[in-house]
Amino acid sequence: MSFAPYRDVLPSGLRVVTVETPHLHTALLAVYVRTGSRHELPANNGVSHYLEHLFFRGSANWPDTVRMNAAVEEVGGNLNGVTTRDHGYYYTPLHPDHLRVGMDILGDMLTRPRLTDMEVERQIILEEMLDEVDDKGRDIDLDNLAKRALFGNHPLALKIAGTRESVTALTHAQVLEHFARHYVAGNLVITAAGRVKHSEVMELAERAFAHLPRGPATTEEAPPDTPRGPTFHFVAHDEAQTEFRLNFRTVPEQHDDYAALQILRRLLDDGLSSRLPFEIVEKRGLAYSVNASLDTYHDAGLLEIEAASAPEKASLVVAEAFRVLGALCDQDVGEEELRRAKRRHRMLLEFSQDSPGELAGWFGGTELFRPPETFGHRADLVDRQSAAHVREVARRYFARENLTVVAVGQRKGIKALEKVVADADGLPSLGAPVLSAGSLG
Repeated sequence: MSFAPYRDVLPSGLRVVTVETPHLHTALLAVYVRTGSRHELPANNGVSHYLEHLFFRGSANWPDTVRMNAAVEEVGGNLNGVTTRDHGYYYTPLHPDHLRVGMDILGDMLTRPRLTDMEVERQIILEEMLDEVDDKGRDIDLDNLAKRALFGNHPLALKIAGTRESVTALTHAQVLEHFARHYVAGNLVITAAGRVKHSEVMELAERAFAHLPRGPATTEEAPPDTPRGPTFHFVAHDEAQTEFRLNFRTVPEQHDDYAALQILRRLLDDGLSSRLPFEIVEKRGLAYSVNASLDTYHDAGLLEIEAASAPEKASLVVAEAFRVLGALCDQDVGEEELRRAKRRHRMLLEFSQDSPGELAGWFGGTELFRPPETFGHRADLVDRQSAAHVREVARRYFARENLTVVAVGQRKGIKALEKVVADADGLPSLGAPVLSAGSLG
């Protein structure tokens, strides 16, 4: 193994993860926090993302944001922040000789922020949100629409940035309350990866985060079962293409079925030789691209297939996707194709060892929710999957009752698309078919 991971817990309860990778010439600092839109209510939806913006407005030791950013950039860095549904993270690459600069600034940002200029940031966020809506203010973002269709009134359905109404109404007191509740020692993980030294990381982290108050890790309400499908949700939008996403509820990474799901994802979409791009793009020319991905939380998972096409071709793309999925449910994958997927998986895990960002996310980001496994263990789990078990898992999750489809586009071709979803030809059935059609717009 070309890296050495360490996990430490400071007396305050703050976790520190160090991944020594001496063969690299770079370093990366990242601070993960277990708070996102999943930890909000409709009344304060967007506050996690709003807080992320405000951190970059300066801190006690760095009230001048130009100087704060210049100090990081001078040592090869670039301050960034990301908010997701179930967590957020703040990070910067750095030259390994200047770890102290990055740690001090991230520590001051996240423990002693000024939290000022709320009105300026409010306007920036409202502009940012325009990408997700049409000229009538209706949501046209496939991810937002899919999560709402899948999770209903559960917080996982809330938008990461919030709604125009919730962001407009957010108060400084709500921001302070969210900061005080979630930015506590038990809810953060500091991570350093790359050409770093464990002893130095520990010393710098303890000093830079000395002002972080004690407090427990955040917990979440388990998501409900997905409504029985197949279900279809459509938002009319006058664009040249119809966009659509097929969603299948699956399981989190620690579940026994997850390794087989990783193989299925690679069989579906892992280069132009994989099944979906070959059948839909290369062979039939129905779309420019098609993508399959796994989206996981610590207590839920999704396999998603997304594409865009001319409106009259949308039903053809979806029908072909069902045919490809059905083949995986009905027949064992060939020995060579299965072996190729396993080889690719192991190789790409090895590639991750050359990326401080990948290492930080694997060991530090995962630490927010559960003890991370090793790369070798994950690769071995995938290698042990048989063709018969992969087919069994495909039948379990690609069932028509587990299907939710969302689409955004012209009304042209939508009846044909709705019928294809209702029929779901090729997908196995767990019982009598049910179609629920509805509008999210």
